[in-house]
Amino acid sequence: MGGRGRLSCVGLGMMLGAHLAPRARGEITTADVVFVAAADPVVERWVQRMHADVRSLQPCYGEGRSRHAAYRDMVAMMMAEVRRGARVCGAFYGHPGVFASVPHRAVAQARSEGFEAWMEPAVSAEDCLYADLGIDPGQSGCLHLEASQYLAYVRRIDPSAYLVLWQIGVVGDLGVSLRSTGAMERALLVEKLLGDGYPPDHEVILYEAATLPVDQPQVVRLALDALVEADPSMQSTLVIPPARPMVRDESMIGRLRQCGRSTVQRAFAGSRGAGTEHAAVPA
Repeated sequence: MGGRGRLSCVGLGMMLGAHLAPRARGEITTADVVFVAAADPVVERWVQRMHADVRSLQPCYGEGRSRHAAYRDMVAMMMAEVRRGARVCGAFYGHPGVFASVPHRAVAQARSEGFEAWMEPAVSAEDCLYADLGIDPGQSGCLHLEASQYLAYVRRIDPSAYLVLWQIGVVGDLGVSLRSTGAMERALLVEKLLGDGYPPDHEVILYEAATLPVDQPQVVRLALDALVEADPSMQSTLVIPPARPMVRDESMIGRLRQCGRSTVQRAFAGSRGAGTEHAAVPA
């Protein structure tokens, strides 16, 4: 160790060993100190085999303790080593920038103090969701929200697109300290979804990505109103398929057609040279 400290935050992907990119592996193996936060202790032990000094961030959590306090401790632990002059790598499950505030905070803090810091992209639960459920977000659109945020704020929802609600297992946890919430919070969630235009018998999906090669993704299909009595885990994501078809905006489509005609006409004029008379190109 020596010289100026630096920080890299990398993603482990969702599945043990299968999603780790070469650059992320290189950061882990060449760092002075590695901090790891993974959803499965098996994943942490796997990372520990790659480096002699791997420190778990899981002890920062505590029963009934706000996750925000845990996040502050995690950033402080990583920054203490950066300030000491170490090459620090933070290894986080999934993508380090997706539903992971610690890497964002740590990178921002390191940069504000003049240290080199960056984030490496990785496979996230969202990537696995598209593949496992056969969803193409380009077909009808896809809105992603944290479940409690959807419940506590006024949001504009379009039932003709997919709606993906993350961290459904702790929906309604305003104190950010619980490991799970219950049927009362989910009843409020269903009530709000009904008000946003989803019928009670609309099929929704509780989804969990596979984290071990021997596992399969968890896909539970149920009616929206059955969600109240469901038992989602901390890793569960609620996927709500479109409940109605998209509606064409005929006025805008007509204006776009006019734009298209004008574009073709300008292109035709340019090919003849400036000032050349030409006939209008038919639509």
